[in-house]
Amino acid sequence: MSTDRPVGELLREWRHRRHLSQLDLAIQAGVSSRHVSFVETGRTIPSRPMVLHLAEQLQVPLRERNRLLVAAGHAPVFQKRPLDAPDLAAAREALQQIVRGHEPNPALVVDNCWNLIFANSAAEVFLDGVAPELLEPPVNMMRLGLHPDGFASRLLNLEQVRGFLLPRLARQVQRTGNHQLSELYAELVTYGVPHRLAPPDLADIALPIRIRHRGAELSFFNTITTFGAAFDITLEEVAVEAYFPADTPTTLALRDLSRR
Repeated sequence: MSTDRPVGELLREWRHRRHLSQLDLAIQAGVSSRHVSFVETGRTIPSRPMVLHLAEQLQVPLRERNRLLVAAGHAPVFQKRPLDAPDLAAAREALQQIVRGHEPNPALVVDNCWNLIFANSAAEVFLDGVAPELLEPPVNMMRLGLHPDGFASRLLNLEQVRGFLLPRLARQVQRTGNHQLSELYAELVTYGVPHRLAPPDLADIALPIRIRHRGAELSFFNTITTFGAAFDITLEEVAVEAYFPADTPTTLALRDLSRR
């Protein structure tokens, strides 16, 4: 791992990203604002504990904390192991249990760029009928949902879903500084004309996802689950997206589909 930018410059960028002044960060971290200033201007090279402490206050992703450490002349401390590595067997099994246990409702595991890692059989309602090229790995669920050849053509409330997902993705880009997400956002905004989020229906408990599937209308709301205290880059970047039926007809339709 290498970096061509000083640690102070990187920390300042993260501080600006979090909309904090030097004084704000100093108070939050329990250090002097002078020390923060010296670190950012390169007059002081922070120790490894100080880099990690400041990164924690700034909620820097683990991947980027390694980058900060390297920029300060220290070795990276956070590992990135593939999800099928033996050391991650327990975490992988936990993810698979969650996804399998959610049937007959759809559930899937995605990485930090919304690329599909694995899914249960019920998630077929989102994959059915999309263009084959969109199913070439890595399958990106954001792209699949908004691309005209994905399942966007089957979304009955596309304008509402698009109006929610694009600002959410923009906030994720701002929060993480992830270039791949930035490129994904730039692509997705070209699929259709931007619309305002339609006023929510007060009868809904959350943003619904209404999709036409084999002649039936299915309505879902979703939740996202992440590891709360991950110390591995891979685990920090994976999430389980679980879909729940928003009405009785959808519940019955999913049960029927699971028996086929």
